[in-house]
Formats: sequence, structure tokens, C-alpha cells
Amino acid sequence: MFISPYSTELDNILVVGPIAGKTHQELIFPVVAPDPEKNSEVKYLTYPMYAGGNRGRGQVYPTGEKSNINAFGAVQAGQISEISTAEKGENNITIINSNGNKTSQVVPAGLTLLVKQGDLVKVDQPLNIDPNAGGFGQEETEIVLQNPSRIVGYLAFCFCVLLTQVFLILKKKQYEKVQAAELNF
Repeated sequence: MFISPYSTELDNILVVGPIAGKTHQELIFPVVAPDPEKNSEVKYLTYPMYAGGNRGRGQVYPTGEKSNINAFGAVQAGQISEISTAEKGENNITIINSNGNKTSQVVPAGLTLLVKQGDLVKVDQPLNIDPNAGGFGQEETEIVLQNPSRIVGYLAFCFCVLLTQVFLILKKKQYEKVQAAELNF
């Protein structure tokens, strides 16, 4: 799976994909936060994070290869002489044209073939059933860079408020005892 920045200027926008829709309903990937102590340009703030995932027909990997959610067409016209399955589940289809030239073509694993050995194919004729999966998913979230001393300060503040509340209740109980003692005289 490929995760790449959307642009060079906006490195907080990521594009993920292409991805298979049935097996990847949720994506989890690590994010390394910058250290404001080492880089003065980074501040302790809330930073938005956008992620988009594309899934569907016509998607290609950044390497230029088609994803396995495409219809693969024959690269040349001719007769299919051999269909073999590799260890990874890929189908290797060998096509011989009228001049006797052999061309080998790989159809990724997970796709159902439309053709069988001995079939005649034309150029760009589909070799597999089109999975017709498509769509774009996106998510927006925030990453909060928090200074540890702020967290310690917040906990100290909460403790002081709790202690103050306890002392106020104790003082109220003491005042009530004094009032009750004055009423008994």
C-alpha cells in the first residue's frame, strides 16, 4: 500500500492507495510528530491532518503499475496458448499472434479470468471480469502536540481545586458545629 503526500507544499495531506475495498475497511498508519524542542518552527498547537484513500477502476500505483482492481486488456491480438498460475496467485497469460510472436501478460491475483486456453483475443479485449469497485474515502482529524509541563501543571491545578473544595467542606462542617453549639446555650 502506498502512502504519499498530496503536494510538496502541504505535507499534512496524505493520499493512500489504491487499496482493495473489501479487505481494507480501516487504515491505521503511524505518524511521527516533530519535536518543538529541536525545531523552533514547530509550536505546541493543534495541527489538522487530512487523509484520502482512492479505490477503484483506473487506479495506478506510483510505480506506474495498474492496481488489481482494474480490467486488464490483451496487449496483442492472437490466440491464448497458455495460462499458468504463479505462487502469489497471479495468472500469467501467453498470447501467440498470427506471426508466431509470443507475448506474456500478468493478471494480478484475486481477479476472475474471462478467457481460457485456446481462446482468440483482440487487442485490449478484457482478460478478466471488471471488478467495478470504485470510490474515494477521506478523513479529517487533528494531532495535538502537547507540552509535558502543561500536563503536569494541569494536574497540579486539578489537585489544588480538589484540595480547596475539601477544605471548604470541612470549614462548612466546622461552622455548622459552632452554630449547633451556640443554639444549645
